[in-house]
Amino acid sequence: MFARVDARRFQRLATIGRICRFAKGRTIFRQGDECPGMFVVGSGLVRVFKVGRNGKEHVLHVIEPGRTFAEVAALERLPCPANAEALEPTVCALLPSEEFCEMMHEDLVLCRELVYGMMRWVRHLVNQIEDVVLRDAIGRVARYLLDASPAANGMVKLPTLNRHLASHLDLTSETFSRTIRRLIDAGLIAKTGRHHVQLLDRELLRKVADGTLEELPEI
Repeated sequence: MFARVDARRFQRLATIGRICRFAKGRTIFRQGDECPGMFVVGSGLVRVFKVGRNGKEHVLHVIEPGRTFAEVAALERLPCPANAEALEPTVCALLPSEEFCEMMHEDLVLCRELVYGMMRWVRHLVNQIEDVVLRDAIGRVARYLLDASPAANGMVKLPTLNRHLASHLDLTSETFSRTIRRLIDAGLIAKTGRHHVQLLDRELLRKVADGTLEELPEI
């Protein structure tokens, strides 16, 4: 969201922010609540989800450190469109809606810079829809792991409960677990902890994500 915001304006945004801490399992907001502002995750993990009429939950996003949520509701002064919950102890910066919108009204350059960030988010959502519609289970998991591991060491921290990430990828928990096991058995990733995996072969993972790898290697 702030990738194109210059340092001076970023510092101005920081002056209106306030720190919010949430224990694991804490509800940050519920669908229909008045939106307090835009949240920026500093540490921890947040799931944004909807609940259907039958009580079934669907995870829309799993928000990692450095990413934001409730952006549109904050900017348009709308009620929260979904629920948000801390998956682990989480620290966020909250940019209150009133001050945030006032700052944007006063600074057209800031508006333009933030629009670039929103454009990146829209591209992410298009890719997410493409994953669900066009990719099979292993392709979705491979794409998620690639997107979640920008660091050179290829480390990925997974949510504590597989069902949250599985829901986000429109998979069952069982299918998600089997798919992770297939990638481990093929030598493309390795389990390095209870909730951590490391990417061992990005090139092959990209081929899996793109659907251009006809068969997984055997090790």
